[in-house]
Amino acid sequence: MKQRTADPYRDLSVIDSRAPRFNQATIGSLALLAFLVHWWPLYAILAAQLVAGLIFGRRFCLPCLAYFELVQPVFGEGPIEDSRPPRFANMVGAGVLGAASIFHAAGLTTVGWALGLLVAALALLAASTGLCAGCEMYKLGARLRGIRAHLLDRIDLSEIGVDHGGEIVVQFTHPLCTDCRTLEQRLRDAGHRVVTVDVSRRPELARKYGIAVVPVAVAVAGAGTVTTRLAG
Repeated sequence: MKQRTADPYRDLSVIDSRAPRFNQATIGSLALLAFLVHWWPLYAILAAQLVAGLIFGRRFCLPCLAYFELVQPVFGEGPIEDSRPPRFANMVGAGVLGAASIFHAAGLTTVGWALGLLVAALALLAASTGLCAGCEMYKLGARLRGIRAHLLDRIDLSEIGVDHGGEIVVQFTHPLCTDCRTLEQRLRDAGHRVVTVDVSRRPELARKYGIAVVPVAVAVAGAGTVTTRLAG
């Protein structure tokens, strides 16, 4: 087995970015199959499977197990990303599939099939292109909660151990996040003085500053005033 940087069953704040796409391909294909063979109980089974993974962990998610135990050892670990957006997408998928099952059980088959096909279409789109509607909903919700609007207008430099002198870049990161490492190197190559805040070690700062996903990087001047949002 090729070396992993993130344990899929313990490092739950991050995930191999290929794993959600494998899960989406599985869910989307089976949701489409349910429509083609006209067997709606499969929607209920898929919803229950998503809920089991969300509540009890990735070991209870059969597509997750298939990816981490069969696919990842052969092809290696993909880029590591924040696990919150795909987790929210799974919650949305479980809800819509559950609703489809309820409508079918109530005899409203047209609505039930429409919801099932919606899940199939969005899941297969995400699997094939990386455009995850549920993930984008999570990010939009974060913005609507004010993360971009006001929660990062100032950073208390003493909290991150900075004796400020000149402009710096504060980057919120996670040690296993591939995009975080890439962004940090790019910022340093551009000549920025970068101070990183590890959200896995400082979750209270992630909550305080409304960090919905990592990486996030902001330029900070003066006494902690945020001048520019560079990433995230």
